[in-house]
Amino acid sequence: MVGVLRHLARPVWQGAGRLTTPLLPDDFLAVVDPLWSAKWPAGRVEAVWAETADATTLTVRAGRGWSGHRAAGQYVPVGVGIDGALHWRTYSITTPPDGSGRFAITVRAVPDGRVSPHLARRVRCGERLRLGPVQGDFVLPGPPPPRLLFLTGGIGITPAVAMLRALARRTGRRPDTVLVHSAPDADRVVFGGELRAMATRESWLTLHEHHTRQEGRLDRVRLGALCPDWEMRESWACGPEGLLAFAERAWRDADARHRLHLERFRPPSPAVPGRGPGGHGGRVRFTRSGVETDAGPATSLLNAGEAAGVVMPSGCRMGICRSCLSPLSAGRVRDLRTGDVHGEPGDVIQTCVSAVCGPVHIDL
Repeated sequence: MVGVLRHLARPVWQGAGRLTTPLLPDDFLAVVDPLWSAKWPAGRVEAVWAETADATTLTVRAGRGWSGHRAAGQYVPVGVGIDGALHWRTYSITTPPDGSGRFAITVRAVPDGRVSPHLARRVRCGERLRLGPVQGDFVLPGPPPPRLLFLTGGIGITPAVAMLRALARRTGRRPDTVLVHSAPDADRVVFGGELRAMATRESWLTLHEHHTRQEGRLDRVRLGALCPDWEMRESWACGPEGLLAFAERAWRDADARHRLHLERFRPPSPAVPGRGPGGHGGRVRFTRSGVETDAGPATSLLNAGEAAGVVMPSGCRMGICRSCLSPLSAGRVRDLRTGDVHGEPGDVIQTCVSAVCGPVHIDL
């Protein structure tokens, strides 16, 4: 019966498309309710609760156009309207896939931030958010290895808690899992109560909290004391750049870098300004808007354009989601992650991780 209805509905939908051209019926549905649109996926906030003083979890009911996520640990671009402009950021999904169309993200309010304080403190139930396609390969393989280590810090616990929740839902034998989580103190541990209860209830999980205000930064000696076989475990690390840099050094020195999986919420430190040809910035012209501005060698084209008042496409702002792709009309740019200089007229570049190398024209 469902197949018959779909067969009958298809020509009706196609006929509606001819009547509404150049717009599509989906464009009108999006005006009535954004959750009906398959072209512009959106979701409605169904629940909001505080995890810590500066971290808030939002449960979102996705509309018909959202593709869902396939594995715990992935992230989703989220678009939110603030002062009449749509801003995009990416957040780890903290719930494992369950086919319900609902998922949760947990947002820490970054001081002086634009989007995270809005999501963490001002969003209320019923608010609609735009959703992008789920991405990311910071996930557990199937079947998972027999011994796991999660090394997390601060809000970097979010992809790990999704994987831990997925493991807790499994039946049968679960991997021997160690979670070493670093936070300023016990009150700042996001999901602290849930993680402590899970570690008490589940024999396969061992939780070690490292409180930096009392114990200082995590080092190799302390890690060895908490998890003596750390270099032998398949490991997932996510957190502040200092923690990830420590993890990279420790696993590399132990000849175990191949067992370490990293997830960064921010791009690595930019290449040294001035290194390489054209490393002294330049003037950028946004040809369609007619705006011109000067940009330094460590300033992304995205930030330069926004500061000059240009409406810039953006997403994760760290070179992953590629929502900021824009055509280069003239000049060359430098990749802030690697220092590589590249670009020919007509190339499509990521403005969030590209800086100017002399005069540059962008087709925006």
